[in-house]
Amino acid sequence: MHTFDKNYWEKHWDPAAAARSQRLPVNPYLATETAHLSPGAALDAGCGTGAEALWLAERGWQVTGADISTSALAAAAARADAAGMAERTQWVEADLTSWEPERRWELVVTSYAHPETGQLALYQRLADWVAPGGTVLIVAHLHHAAHSHPHPEGATADQEGITGLFSRPGWSVETTYQNTRTLRAGGREVHLHDVIVRARRTS
Repeated sequence: MHTFDKNYWEKHWDPAAAARSQRLPVNPYLATETAHLSPGAALDAGCGTGAEALWLAERGWQVTGADISTSALAAAAARADAAGMAERTQWVEADLTSWEPERRWELVVTSYAHPETGQLALYQRLADWVAPGGTVLIVAHLHHAAHSHPHPEGATADQEGITGLFSRPGWSVETTYQNTRTLRAGGREVHLHDVIVRARRTS
């Protein structure tokens, strides 16, 4: 079983894969869960080739996209330039398990990020990067559905585990649910079993 290190992600985002990813739709939860928010500064943690980051930028957000893969970030920057969004986006090569940003954001989003340290440890770090009054949006694979995409132990998390991170004082869980959807990727249908959690930092 592979590990989710930098080498893995560089192979994952080879030029062919990066090109294919540009034909995939933005995850649908982003629009649903951020429609009520006023644009500000956003972080897309584990941004890949930038689909969600660019979606936010096109709607007025000033977006930082962070990813461990140099290849993915190069593709994301090229997409931003082509879309006229270069001034609204910044791309940072970073290992999210050790990165220590010197700022916070009004919105922190992550979609299917897989760190070596496991999902819950990453989400705990993301929570620390949310400004007071800000929002964190987590879209993840459901733990019990991991058989559809084989992953190492700890690479997925369930709804209870994620919401439990935000049960402490200073946070309010505003949305938590599960969903199953199907998309076409690489010429085949892929069934995704998702958990979505949105929480607001109250202090």
